[in-house]
Amino acid sequence: MLAARSALRRRWLSAAGAGTGSVQPRGPPRLSPHVVDLRSDTVTQPCPAMRRAMARAAVGDDDYGEDPTVNELQRVAAGTLGMEEALFVPTATMANLIAVMCHCQRRGAQVILGRDSHLHVYEHGGVAQVAGVHSQALPDLPDGTFDLELLELTVREAHGSRYHPRPELVCLENTHSSAGGRVLPLAYLQQVRGLADRHGLQVHMDGARLMNAAVAQNVEPARITQHCDSVSLCFSKGLGAPAGAVLAGRRDFVAEAWRMRKLLGGGMRQAGVLAAAALVGLEHVGVKLRRDHDNAWRFAEGIQELNLPLCSVNLMAVETNIVMVNISGGCPSPAELCEHLRAVSREELAKTGHAVSVLLFPWSAHTVRAVWHCDVSARDTELTKKKLEFVARKCQEKLTLGLRPTPPSVGGA
Repeated sequence: MLAARSALRRRWLSAAGAGTGSVQPRGPPRLSPHVVDLRSDTVTQPCPAMRRAMARAAVGDDDYGEDPTVNELQRVAAGTLGMEEALFVPTATMANLIAVMCHCQRRGAQVILGRDSHLHVYEHGGVAQVAGVHSQALPDLPDGTFDLELLELTVREAHGSRYHPRPELVCLENTHSSAGGRVLPLAYLQQVRGLADRHGLQVHMDGARLMNAAVAQNVEPARITQHCDSVSLCFSKGLGAPAGAVLAGRRDFVAEAWRMRKLLGGGMRQAGVLAAAALVGLEHVGVKLRRDHDNAWRFAEGIQELNLPLCSVNLMAVETNIVMVNISGGCPSPAELCEHLRAVSREELAKTGHAVSVLLFPWSAHTVRAVWHCDVSARDTELTKKKLEFVARKCQEKLTLGLRPTPPSVGGA
């Protein structure tokens, strides 16, 4: 009797599913690709150790200086960076703005920085909007440095004129994002320090990826920051924390920075839950970043060896965890190439044996950017290389036939 009931129920459900209100899937099943996200090292997820530390963090009111986890992070970060004190802030963008506000307290003062620097291009002109500071942007050389003769000439001209804004601060970026993660040479930093001292200027380093520079140069971070009056460090990039940064410098500088943080957003309160993740990020950071650098180099070297018709990499420019992929010709554009890499087709699955969606960032008119981080494995790196090879060759085939390459729908046929 029970068997007969079950058979009758199966027949009834089958008939119901075939009717007008059917929810049966139509067409081929959608692919479920493996996603490799290389848009930035800001896309990392907190690791299990970070989540445990955040859940267990001892907290207090940081505005009163009573959050023990924040205090510990500030102490550790200051020691790591070779500075007297450090201040925990929500973002490295805020850290950079606070640094400019503390170093340039006269409205209309001038900060000298790179034309392609993050502070100048990607921080919404905060130094002008909020701090009332004028920016003098110098051309960045391909390795992320300034022409020091031009820097000195710019300072001398300003000091020799009653009409020029008075420069008070030089801002450096290390590693230099727009230059592809290039590391500023130690000798260059020493030269900038000497120039600044001759002309009474302060030096701030946007060190969002400073740890990458230290690993690449095989030196302690303090060896780099010894040439600076202040430095910012981001925890949500290579260190993998969900949020947060520090601004470090002399004790009186950090005391003033606390006041500026108050102006820009108030007290951090029970911020120990975030500081705990940052402390975990600082543990074994050298091992993690070295792996990221190795994977980035392995990818770049693999692309060069493939000798692809549309894509190339300048191996001399790959120093840390960022690889700039150059696209020859105007088709596909960087944005279109990123669409191709994101999309997955059944042809790709049949030819490569993998369904992989790779996320890259269209950086410029002829460049896409790939950034390695702690969530990207050696296997992900190999899959990304194979995906780029497949896409580049398919695009070239269509171009040879006079067709415009169009990406398949993500997860479609």
